[in-house]
Amino acid sequence: MIYVISDLHGYPFEGFMDLLKKADFSGGDFLYVLGDVVDRGKDGVQYLLWLKKQQNAELLLGNHEDMMRKCDFLFSPDALESMKKLDSNQRVSLGIWMANGAEDTVRGLFGISQEEREEIFRYLCTLAPYRTVSAAGREFVLTHSGLRDFAPQKSLDDYSLHDLIWNRPELSDRYFEDKATVFGHTPTFIYGEKYMGKIIITDTWIDIDAGAGYGNPPVLLRLDDMARFM
Repeated sequence: MIYVISDLHGYPFEGFMDLLKKADFSGGDFLYVLGDVVDRGKDGVQYLLWLKKQQNAELLLGNHEDMMRKCDFLFSPDALESMKKLDSNQRVSLGIWMANGAEDTVRGLFGISQEEREEIFRYLCTLAPYRTVSAAGREFVLTHSGLRDFAPQKSLDDYSLHDLIWNRPELSDRYFEDKATVFGHTPTFIYGEKYMGKIIITDTWIDIDAGAGYGNPPVLLRLDDMARFM
């Protein structure tokens, strides 16, 4: 079975573990986390430490992980000293990330060992921006935010990183007719109060960001049968 979840944003890690148990997730299954496990909540670093060790789970790159890895100076042995003498580009990178809810994540980084920080940075640098998978005979494209400037004839490799991690689709947008595109990034309540705490399934795409970064429980989706767990 293939499961997908997105935008956990530091949601309590024990709650996430309970969610996997509720779905009977096991070693024979595979989990794709479609980006943004960090920021806004306190357990983002714990997710990274867990995910980098899993053989049957993969984190895709989200815009928050991208902002995090752009602050590479935070992962150096002399990080605290480095922060006192940032150049202008480093100050901009840190400022953008902090403005997007990084405070708890930065605090979490300084609560682990230097070896673990370095491992996390190396892990962040390996994250892919998209995957294609098959479940129950159906094809799926997985990205963090959908596909900006979508064209059916365009290869996924031709989309820029910005197109894949910062896009905000309209409800009327259509993607591939022969496969479903699954993403997060845009909390579903942005499309209307009736979607609060829910995922949205259209005939060409699925938004699974139920708003965990804003106080709602996340939704775990099993692609094989579209079962939802929360």
